Amino acid sequence: MDKKIFNLISKENQRQKQELELIPSENYTSRDVRQALSSRLVNKYSEGYAKKRYYAGNKYVDEIELLAIDRAKKLFKVPFANVQPYSGSSANLAVYFALCKPNEVIMGQSLNSGGHLTHGHSVSITGKYFKAIQYNILPQLKNRDLFDYQEILKLAKKHKPKIIWVGATAYPLKFNYRKFSEIAKEVDAYLVADISHIAGLIVTGFHPSPINYAHIITTTTHKTLRGPRGAIIMVTKKGLEKDPELPLKINKAVFPGIQGGPHNNQTAAIAVCLYEASKPSFKKYASQIIKNSYVLASELKSGGLNLIGNGTQNHLILIDLTQTLGKGTGIFLEKALEFVNLNVNKNTIPNDRSSPFYPSGIRLGTPAITTRGMKEKQMIEIANYILQVIKILKDLNLPTTKEEIKEYLPIFEKQLLKNKELKELKNKVKKLAFKYPIP
Repeated sequence: MDKKIFNLISKENQRQKQELELIPSENYTSRDVRQALSSRLVNKYSEGYAKKRYYAGNKYVDEIELLAIDRAKKLFKVPFANVQPYSGSSANLAVYFALCKPNEVIMGQSLNSGGHLTHGHSVSITGKYFKAIQYNILPQLKNRDLFDYQEILKLAKKHKPKIIWVGATAYPLKFNYRKFSEIAKEVDAYLVADISHIAGLIVTGFHPSPINYAHIITTTTHKTLRGPRGAIIMVTKKGLEKDPELPLKINKAVFPGIQGGPHNNQTAAIAVCLYEASKPSFKKYASQIIKNSYVLASELKSGGLNLIGNGTQNHLILIDLTQTLGKGTGIFLEKALEFVNLNVNKNTIPNDRSSPFYPSGIRLGTPAITTRGMKEKQMIEIANYILQVIKILKDLNLPTTKEEIKEYLPIFEKQLLKNKELKELKNKVKKLAFKYPIP
């Protein structure tokens, strides 16, 4: 009936088929997950929790939610899980609501160092309603790590935070949860691990788990878990030992604290993705994510690019463009790669001297292209395309100040349309994409 929306969805379907998704926070859901999302569960309102609803007619919704909870507890090896949060941001906000009063001190990784907005950034409600102390990562590796634990401990002792967040949105290495746990213990803080990016790697054993170190774990379900947009909040055994009331506090914070009724279709889709993640085939998939990430990073390094952390230990790669194209040039590379059907995202780097709108890096990763069935050979091919695009941009003498970048962008976009080399690359990427269909 609605031809405009139908046509736009059709165009988006076509876009996804012919473009390669390299943004590390995106993935492709299975057909089963999408069927749950589009089911008649969307019709039902279910305020409250299983067996304690404010509306009648929820007997099957209750069973679905309890099944999702049970699967989350088994997969992550935790004693408690809440599967109702609408998103990762609302899950994190619920943790604050459960543990903190306004203006209490919290600590998190800074945005420029790869942290998440909800870990206390100044533009987020979490940075406005709480006194947020931000810790940074080191510009160079120290003992195969980018965290200065002595400096983080020093900050924690000085400010006495109620919560310390460990987790990131653009960090290419593994987290040492034990060291963060020691810092939290030193100042009697709750340690909350946000594993949104790496949840699929944790449950398959390709990244250390925080279950023995964190009190609370939050995760989205749509990244390496390959599920729908949604989130889970979990309490660990260590969390229960610190405060046996944590599950009740979390439940009350989610509803009625910050949300109304859960999205039942989303809950069912989360249950499906947790089921899929428990299968041997998913472990094979997660292993390939890591292999692809290593090869892609190695090829980009060999091509002369500077990678934060000198490479990757997970699904994600962060490229510093300051020595290659200049500071603030992430937006140019993002747009040029998008033109050739390779989607990445511009991203700040540690000690970035440019703004988040015009940052000096790009972030890319392998979960989505691995879902399409790509392996090491295709990573070499993709790395070569990226390096060719960068070579073309080097000849343009890109501006590096905010004012000049803003002024030059419309001209730059017209230049992309006229560039024959980029058009040829676009056709090559299309051919590669069509060889590996999306689910």
